[in-house]
Amino acid sequence: MRRVLILGGTGWLGRSIAQAAMQCGADVTCLARGESGAVPKSARLVRADRTQPDAYDDLAGDWDAVIEVSRDPEQVESALQSLSSRAEHWTFVSTVSVYERNDEPDADERARVIEPTDMADYAHAKVAAERASRRHRGERLLIPRPGLIVGPGDPTDRFGYWPARLHRGGRVLTPTLADRWVQAIDVDDLARWVVHAGLEGTTGTMNAVGTSVAFDEFMKLTADVAGFTEGFEQRDDEWLTDHEINYWAGPRSLPLWIPANDAGFLQRNNARYRAAGGTLRPLRDTIARTLNDELARGRDRPRTAGLNAHDEALALSSDAQR
Repeated sequence: MRRVLILGGTGWLGRSIAQAAMQCGADVTCLARGESGAVPKSARLVRADRTQPDAYDDLAGDWDAVIEVSRDPEQVESALQSLSSRAEHWTFVSTVSVYERNDEPDADERARVIEPTDMADYAHAKVAAERASRRHRGERLLIPRPGLIVGPGDPTDRFGYWPARLHRGGRVLTPTLADRWVQAIDVDDLARWVVHAGLEGTTGTMNAVGTSVAFDEFMKLTADVAGFTEGFEQRDDEWLTDHEINYWAGPRSLPLWIPANDAGFLQRNNARYRAAGGTLRPLRDTIARTLNDELARGRDRPRTAGLNAHDEALALSSDAQR
């Protein structure tokens, strides 16, 4: 039985990777503090604080695949020092946020990355961790760079905001949809590929992203899945920012909406991922899975991203007051 070690495994993506490895019949160990949740049934959890020098002392033997999901360059470095010589294959899960520019549609992995100077910044830290991984592993390394990861259990509330919002009905405030894009990858598609690629010995750097679709097409699909038959209240960027509505994520945001000059962020080239066996389920299926999860978790619960009903209604009512 092949042995898989996941450095993480209790957070959202890490747990999905652990579950995918279990489904492959692997012997799965997750090293984590265990504060983000539980590991899948039958996986082994080794509790450890990766800031401590003895963090890896309870990991014995060799590994067919090690999968690292941390954003902390120091943790990544310490894991490589302790475990790289015992790992047949190593995967470091990075992000498309590492790229310097977001105004180049269809840019591939050859695009320039940022120069890391601020380790408190997510993208900077991931670049530094990529470099640490390459120093230790050379060409014996897989670096997936996912974009927007979506699906059941998503803690960010970005993608799920829209199926839940359209399911609620009523007047729906959206950004202007023309010339906007959505590019997402289902968490389970990504997890299965990361495990398969690791066990197969796949190496290289790859944009693990979905197919880019027009924002209006995404909204039409979402409306169909959610049974929404009304129209959208589209507003331009100036109107939205004047009403203190934010881009992309977080409180008082319209999720997935980004400035027009960053449109390339949601139009990354995924040819290498597809060529390496990466699969993508139909976007409609992911929307349906996400809506079912949103309903199970509570459609109208407080969210980390999006507009609440009161703020949305207040913004829309401002038109009538002018």
